[in-house]
Amino acid sequence: LAGVAFLAAGLWAWSEKGVLSDLTKVTGLHGLDPVVLVLVVGIVMFTLGFAGCVGALRENICLLKFFCGTIVFIFLLELAVAVMAFLFQDWVRDRVKEFFENNIKSYRDDIDLQNIIDSLQRINHCCGAQGPEDWDFNIYFDCKSESKSREKCGVPFSCCIPDPAQKVVNTQCGYDIRKKSKNQWDDQIFVKGCIHALEAWLPRNIYIVAGVFIAISLLQIFGIFLARTLISDIEAVKASNAF
Repeated sequence: LAGVAFLAAGLWAWSEKGVLSDLTKVTGLHGLDPVVLVLVVGIVMFTLGFAGCVGALRENICLLKFFCGTIVFIFLLELAVAVMAFLFQDWVRDRVKEFFENNIKSYRDDIDLQNIIDSLQRINHCCGAQGPEDWDFNIYFDCKSESKSREKCGVPFSCCIPDPAQKVVNTQCGYDIRKKSKNQWDDQIFVKGCIHALEAWLPRNIYIVAGVFIAISLLQIFGIFLARTLISDIEAVKASNAF
């Protein structure tokens, strides 16, 4: 049911953005379309849920083996990603930087992506991948482009240091900020890049992150154990009936 809900939400979002009537919009976006992530999660959840539930109710060994095998694959994939991230930190940092820069390029192309970047910058008090100058990757904010965009040489409002006295968000607070000297940036916008902010956040919350991964891993191992136990019981019953 959760998988169906994710799929329904993803398809509704795509229909609202007109993607269902023109699928080329998916490939035309340079950055990440968050709806794709929702749909992938929905498909995986629905497939696993269907295989596990129907396999258990109908005592279908094929579906149960598929359920068990898929969870084992996901578990090993998570383990491999964690080990790779620990052993090849510089490579991971470069890929994250490249990923963030690609999404900056598509900031104005997709409203969902725009909201995610704004939330990330606002929550972590950061701006750009390495810093505010990364917004030159976006054609609307690029200082060197010949664009007549009003946002030229600026940053999104989510980079601005919030004013506690302001109850209404000033979406124009980042206009022309990068035309000023860098000494003046500190008073108006966040100058720390989001990659550095995330790197600083991880050590402070390492126990929470580790706890979440351990909890997910235990649930997966428990699911594998239950599936293997049920498969063994079904095979044992079939073997006894054969005699």
